[in-house]
Amino acid sequence: MKLRILGSAGAELPDFRPPAFLIDESLLLDAGTIGSVLTEEEQWNIRNIFITHAHLDHIRSIPALADNIIVKNLRHQVDVYAPVSVIDALRNHLFNGLIWPDFTALPTPEEPVLRFNLVEPFKPVFLGEGGQERRCDDGYILTAIPVHHTVPAVGYCVENNGKRLVYTGDTGPTQEIWRYASGADALIVEVSFPNSQEPLALLTQHLCCSLLEKELAKMDVLPRRILITHPKPQYYQLIKEEIQQMNIKQLELLRDGNIYEI
Repeated sequence: MKLRILGSAGAELPDFRPPAFLIDESLLLDAGTIGSVLTEEEQWNIRNIFITHAHLDHIRSIPALADNIIVKNLRHQVDVYAPVSVIDALRNHLFNGLIWPDFTALPTPEEPVLRFNLVEPFKPVFLGEGGQERRCDDGYILTAIPVHHTVPAVGYCVENNGKRLVYTGDTGPTQEIWRYASGADALIVEVSFPNSQEPLALLTQHLCCSLLEKELAKMDVLPRRILITHPKPQYYQLIKEEIQQMNIKQLELLRDGNIYEI
């Protein structure tokens, strides 16, 4: 799996973009950043978007992607996968004809630009070659795992060709996802605040390094790579130093634009 970091910050400032993780050019985990990084041609490659929760910094680039597709008059459909709470929020508060056009019915209800698909916790979604949903022995298997945040949220386990990547999305201390992350090829996990703000991290259901250390101890085997996402840009350097102080060789603080072979 090729993993491209389109955005990995917990807020927006110059050179810090909201979360979006592109796998093999066509599969996107969260959609905080798309059009400000990808060319038109690269955007047309996106076939499936899996959303962790409804907060704006994780969904905000979907409207612009849909607009780019319809303006170009492309016969191109993007499948958006998410829990029911996210789909309801997208329908009622974003693609409602007031904040943004309803691209689930444009250009026609029969062939819309966007198609919403419900994911259920622990129920795998099978994506075959070309991104089409079907049960398959190859392609991708994505499983949503509940995590603990201020709104209903999930992380995702992505499996492909014997490789396993786990993405927590936004979470505070949690439990179920570590069973999937144990021994994984890569884990993308959030650290939003420095240790001095642990009370704020707990209040807002995020992590700092001191909390992350306790979460990592819940796994039998640490992942081969542990990629840290969602730092608040104002504390990026401090969080980086605290990560180094944990003395775990697999840990790495992500930077937008990084590319990995998983």
